[in-house]
Amino acid sequence: MQFSPYLRAVIDSREKLVAYLSRLRAAEWVALDTEADSLHAYPEKLCLVQISLPNYDTLVDPLAGLDLSALWETLSGRELIMHGADYDLRLLRKTNGFVPKRIFDTMIAARLLGRAKFSLSDLVSGCLGVALEKGPQKANWARRPLTRQMETYAVNDTHYLKPVAEILGAELREKGRLSWHEETCARLIEECSLLRVPDAGLVWRIKGSFRLNPHALAVLRELWHWREKEALARNQPPYFVLSPERMVALAAAAAQSPSVEPHLPRHLAEPHKQTLREVITRARSIPPSNHPELLRPAGIRITHEQKRNYHALERHRNRQAALLGIDPTLIGSRATLIALAIDWNAHQHELMRWQRELLKMERK
Repeated sequence: MQFSPYLRAVIDSREKLVAYLSRLRAAEWVALDTEADSLHAYPEKLCLVQISLPNYDTLVDPLAGLDLSALWETLSGRELIMHGADYDLRLLRKTNGFVPKRIFDTMIAARLLGRAKFSLSDLVSGCLGVALEKGPQKANWARRPLTRQMETYAVNDTHYLKPVAEILGAELREKGRLSWHEETCARLIEECSLLRVPDAGLVWRIKGSFRLNPHALAVLRELWHWREKEALARNQPPYFVLSPERMVALAAAAAQSPSVEPHLPRHLAEPHKQTLREVITRARSIPPSNHPELLRPAGIRITHEQKRNYHALERHRNRQAALLGIDPTLIGSRATLIALAIDWNAHQHELMRWQRELLKMERK
């Protein structure tokens, strides 16, 4: 691998990992980020872990066949400085069972401070006056060796996090919002640690499926399962096998007309097209008794008093947000306000403490 200006080590052997863990255990702070290959493989996998310590930036290579359990154990008790950590936390939980004890998320910090721009490049520029180069957004992080551009982009994701976190942390403390940040980061860790099992009856109901009748839904369900198997066999994201828009169009056509040929993807090879025809033919033969039911959005009917409570909460939330200079939805989303307006006592425990403190004044 080519070395970037900040890169001190690439951990791709057991010997390097053992030596690095001693340095990691002694470090005063740790910044971390990850890269995956979600645009190039299915299912996605963890391809790179970027870690910055005082005066030491490192790339850990999970694809080098290493046992990284000691790394995760060492990191588990540390506060990790991260940016926009939700995807990284879910990826690490799913692929390695890793859940950190504490994080300092610089994106959350920026939002709680009311910063309108809170991407990493915006924060590094605004806080430190450093302009980051645009990286390879769609790069295949499973490729080896990494290009110099990929390597530099990866290291930059953690190299500046500590000084940015110090600046944002000081601002949070000055404004009395540091506890808000701590609670929000803890909630994020909790939510990302949950491995949700997809509902088999809903997972195939993709965008646009609500327009389909039961017969077309039966076709769509079969198409989705075919696409899932095909994506796994090809190690390719499902979207690139068959787009959701194409699936809905095929399902609608299969239920309405004898031929679906005009809707078959041109990029598919003839053997795959034939398989798709067979899937559609099989789906067409499913008896009506086995067709999926139509799902209609369950609208929430609220009383006049509950509606009045909602608007009072909304006005109060918006006033609080304006005074604080933050996005109102950070205090409470529309759905949250509706639930609170219907039954405060049943739903107020879902709020974080700082949100509850800002909203409870308007409780009726």
